[in-house]
Amino acid sequence: MDIPERIKELREVLELSALDLARETGIPYETYIQYERGDCDIPISVLYSIAARLGVDPTVLLSGEDPKMDTVSVCRSGMGIHIERFPGYEFSSLAYNFKHRTMEPLLVTLDPNKEPAAPVTHSGQEFNYIIEGTVTILVGQRTYTLSAGDSLYFDATVPHAQYAIGKIARFITIIQNI
Repeated sequence: MDIPERIKELREVLELSALDLARETGIPYETYIQYERGDCDIPISVLYSIAARLGVDPTVLLSGEDPKMDTVSVCRSGMGIHIERFPGYEFSSLAYNFKHRTMEPLLVTLDPNKEPAAPVTHSGQEFNYIIEGTVTILVGQRTYTLSAGDSLYFDATVPHAQYAIGKIARFITIIQNI
């Protein structure tokens, strides 16, 4: 619930109505209200749109703190900002402390025993590199089954989703922020 609360607080500080923020970020009002109440997961691309409109780095929404680094940012093992996007899909932001980043590298963990998420779209491009396990990636109407060491690069405006097969899988995804 921290992220929706931060969004609402910043919106209110800026004296911006929920309707205006939804309209200015291109999010249907009903969907925006669900995000702000914490009723549904907020896609990373939507977080970036909201952060841009609120005039903050996305790290502020994720952690409540401003990023500090502008030349180099090290993220030690297990120290990224951990987010459970929905049950069975968790990620850690690996560059959360770098100001003005144009890419979002994430370490994603998928649990095949949980209900998979619906496909999403966002601006930019995306790169997935499988670290362990087997992941099926849906991009548009095609599916790709990848194992450790395999990778996939795709247009993120095409509906896409990732599913673990058999056991917990981990992969690095790098999302281009446009």
